[in-house]
Amino acid sequence: MKGTSRSNIKVGLSVKIVLKQDQRTGKLTEGIVKDILTKSPNHPHGIKVRLEDGQVGRVKEILKN
Repeated sequence: MKGTSRSNIKVGLSVKIVLKQDQRTGKLTEGIVKDILTKSPNHPHGIKVRLEDGQVGRVKEILKN
C-alpha cells in the first residue's frame, strides 16, 4: 500500500520511510509509526511521520501487520 494518503496511516503501523538524508539514494528505513506529522489528507511524496525511535521521514510503503 502506498503512503501518500493520510487515511491509510495509523499510529502503531509498520512502515518503510525514506529519511531526508536518504532521498537521493531512496534507501528505506523500517519502523513503527509514533506520530503523523503531515496535516493534509494527501501528499505526493508520502505522509511525513515520526517513528518510535525518533526518526522522521516520508512513508513509501505500508507493511502488513
